[in-house]
Amino acid sequence: MKTEERHRAIAEILRERAEVSVEELTLACDASGATIRRDLEVLAANGVLRRVHGGARSLIAQGESPGYGQRELEDRDVKRRIAAAVSALLRDQEHVWLDSGSTATEVARTLAGRDLTVMPMSLRSLDAAAGPEGSAGVRPRLLLPGGSLIPGELCFRGPLAEANIRSLRFDTAVVTPCAVSTRDGLLAHDLEDAAVKRAGIQSGARVVLAAAATKWHAQARVLVASLERVDVMVTDKDFSAEERAQLDEYSVEVVNV
Repeated sequence: MKTEERHRAIAEILRERAEVSVEELTLACDASGATIRRDLEVLAANGVLRRVHGGARSLIAQGESPGYGQRELEDRDVKRRIAAAVSALLRDQEHVWLDSGSTATEVARTLAGRDLTVMPMSLRSLDAAAGPEGSAGVRPRLLLPGGSLIPGELCFRGPLAEANIRSLRFDTAVVTPCAVSTRDGLLAHDLEDAAVKRAGIQSGARVVLAAAATKWHAQARVLVASLERVDVMVTDKDFSAEERAQLDEYSVEVVNV
């Protein structure tokens, strides 16, 4: 296996199990013990797992937020397809609010070189959107929301961030929830994240929800907004007839990738 493939395999194993040994991982990944130990050190530094004697322990508990490093490894190809579809929905010269998270970072990469004004809610997205300029020498104009910077996540939170978001009006708000369901709508793992997401939704003339199918099976405990607040949903999920009917009732346009 290549390094990235091993990291994904290790992360997937720790989604199913609370703890795994180096010996078990050497068999699962067909790699040496030294290679697996190096992988575990890298993944631990990125917040994917906790290193313990002889192996690794999962950081994921029911309803808790997995670290950014863990999320970054998940559904990477799907997130890139979602990001491309979200970018295609945006017209030049739009003002865009962009949520935080690994999916939002992928969206930000597609915005580099676009004639847009963007307020990204994380430093990772800020860096991604400030990438190479476009063919006409264009780069997006980037606005910083202010507020408190959350370690590890590198996202902005708090009353100052919320106030600055609410002081502006955006053509499109791109929201990346921690979990979503037709019953509860958009959910987040903590109150501060939910408050920032609500502020973005309230300031957007159009709300685009970007969420991989796995978000429909995820668990989070803080309500953000009903699906009635969503205009367009970009996802790889295959909806049942009942779910489609409910989305139609909410007037949500679905873009499948």
